Amino acid sequence: MKSLLFLVLISVCWAQPHPDNSSLEHERIVHIQENGPRLLVVAEQAKIFSHRGGNITLPCKFYHEHTSTAGSGTHKIRVKWTKLTYDYLKELDVFVAMGHHRKSYGSYHGRVFLRESSENDASLVITNIMLEDYGRYKCEVIEGLEDDTAVVTLNLEGVVFPYSPRLGRYNLNFHEAQRACMEQDSVIASFDQLYDAWRSGLDWCNAGWLSDGSVQYPITKPREPCGGKNTVPGVRNYGFWDKEKSRYDVFCFTSNFNGRFYYLIHPTKLTYDEAVQACLKDGAQIAKVGQIFAAWKLLGYDRCDAGWLADGSVRYPISRPRKRCSPSEAAVRFVGFPDKKHKLYGVYCFRAYN
Repeated sequence: MKSLLFLVLISVCWAQPHPDNSSLEHERIVHIQENGPRLLVVAEQAKIFSHRGGNITLPCKFYHEHTSTAGSGTHKIRVKWTKLTYDYLKELDVFVAMGHHRKSYGSYHGRVFLRESSENDASLVITNIMLEDYGRYKCEVIEGLEDDTAVVTLNLEGVVFPYSPRLGRYNLNFHEAQRACMEQDSVIASFDQLYDAWRSGLDWCNAGWLSDGSVQYPITKPREPCGGKNTVPGVRNYGFWDKEKSRYDVFCFTSNFNGRFYYLIHPTKLTYDEAVQACLKDGAQIAKVGQIFAAWKLLGYDRCDAGWLADGSVRYPISRPRKRCSPSEAAVRFVGFPDKKHKLYGVYCFRAYN
C-alpha cells in the first residue's frame, strides 16, 4: 500500500447532438487529485551498534513532503515495527502503536516502546538487548491511504566461533545446530556476522550452518585442503542445503555477558563431574563455550591452563601468544573432548550477576 498520488484525466467526451439529451453538447474534463503532501519516513542512521544487555533506540521519523508538519490531522497515525527475516518473505511483528493503543509481540513484550520525543518521532526503544535481537528492522508509518517505510540494522558487538559436538565433524542438521549454539550461550551466526569475523581474521576450513540456512566457511590463508592454494581469501559458500537431512558444523555468535567468567583455583585436577560440582560449590556453574569465547574476545581474558567446559570439551583462552601457550596466534585453544570419567583438568566457571 504505497501512496496513491495520481491525476486522472477523463478527457474529451464529445457529445453528438441527440434528440433526447441536448445537454451533452460540450466536451467535459474531470480532474481528480489527492489532497495533501506525500508522507515520508526516514531513519537518521542506517545502522545502530549495541551489545547484549544494553538499551538502544532505532531511529525513525515521519514528515510530509514540502511541509514541516508531522501529520495532516485528518487521520490517526499508525506506527508499526517489524523485524525482517533472512528469506525476505516473512516479517516478525515487534510493536504496533495507534493513538493510545500499544502492543508488543513475542520476546519483545515488555522490552519495547516508542521514544516519542516529538510529534513526528516513531523511534523504537529496545531494552535489555538479547542476542536474537540482531538484524534488520522496518519502521512503517501509516496515515489514511498514505504510508512509507524505513529500515534500520541493529548490530551487536560480539564474537563468531565455529562449533562441532562431541560426535565430531559434520554431525549437525540445521535445527540441531541452532540448539547447539543456544546450549553454549550463543545463537547461530548470520552471514554478515561471519563476514565481519572473516575480515577480522577468522580462518576455518570446516563448513558450518548460518542462520539463513546456507553453509559457508571463512578462509584467510588459502591452502590445498580448503579450496586450493591458488584461490583468493574469502567466505566460501556451499549454498543452501536440506535443513533436516544435511549435516555440517555450525558458526555461533555470542556477545558480552552479565556475570563473571573465571578459572577456578583448585588444589587438584578434576574429572568432568568433579569440575561441575566444584563450580557449584563456588556459587557458580561450569562455563559454556560461548562464554569462554566472549571473555577471550571482548574482555581479553588470557589463561594458559586447560579447563573443562559445560559441553565436555577442554579449552583455554590465549590473548597474548607466547611459548607453550599458542605461540603463533591469539585464540581459544581446543584440547578436545577427553574421557569425562578418567581425564583430569582444571575448570572454567561462570557466576551470573543478579
